[in-house]
Amino acid sequence: MSLRVVFLGTAAGVPTLKRSLPAILVQRDGEQLMFDCGEGVQRQMLMAGASLNRITGVFVTHMHGDHVMGLPGLLQSMALLGRKKKLEVYGPPKIRDFLRGIKETVQFVLTFPIDVHEIERAGVVCQENEYTVQAVRSKHVIPSFAYAYVEKPRPGRFYPEKAKALGLPEGPLWSELQRGRWVKLPNGHVIEPEEVMGSPRKGRKIVYTGDTRPFKRLEKFATNADLLIHDSTLGDELAERAEKYGHSTVDQAAMSAKKARVKQLILTHISQRYEDTSTWLKQARKIFKNTAMAEDFMQVEIPLLE
Repeated sequence: MSLRVVFLGTAAGVPTLKRSLPAILVQRDGEQLMFDCGEGVQRQMLMAGASLNRITGVFVTHMHGDHVMGLPGLLQSMALLGRKKKLEVYGPPKIRDFLRGIKETVQFVLTFPIDVHEIERAGVVCQENEYTVQAVRSKHVIPSFAYAYVEKPRPGRFYPEKAKALGLPEGPLWSELQRGRWVKLPNGHVIEPEEVMGSPRKGRKIVYTGDTRPFKRLEKFATNADLLIHDSTLGDELAERAEKYGHSTVDQAAMSAKKARVKQLILTHISQRYEDTSTWLKQARKIFKNTAMAEDFMQVEIPLLE
């Protein structure tokens, strides 16, 4: 199963000529999950070749305008395109009031239902057959959450030669075993999945911090993640300003990645004061080598774990 992260917007606060406001897509086969929803996000999706109709869930980290003001436009575009499928929206307290206010004051009609989930505490906020989305409180200047997309373990590798050795010819019963179900041979002998399959394979994990100062809980929350997408609004020379306004510096993001032992770090939420981020990247890589700087329309494939 393919898993791709698409950066639709990587700016902080206001857009620039090269960066739109925060929005990230996690694409898994035909489904898309959106994390944060900055202004103009539907146009960014068009430019990235992504379908609005495939979004099943929107996860908002906090109620600052640059992270949520794109939601009304996204909903209107979906309605004008005739969407019928339900949309799930997750976010901190007040997101329901925000959407209710838009619906009551802006003249457009939704063509699809919306379920709004206000997050009150850490834990699993979205439970699907093959993955969960988990939340943990981050450390911004208003209530905010970091999110983790976590795949459930996949069945182990199937070994056809073992199945044949046990008298089970190729056919539908192989599929049953691969789904984790036992099967019975005509002679009454029962074969359990573990007799013909390897150990379960770990699922993939993507963590997105949203806006935050460094916080201790992230170390456990992001442990061994395949990808950590971390706030890095300011350079280390402005650490006091970052602390005051609830953000992280490049060095702090790199240190968080190192402590959490993630596989890859991508820095995002870049202040408009920085046009050239090459110095930042070199700085971060001294702490955590596998670091990249997010750019609008950048795409990252997350391979299956074997």
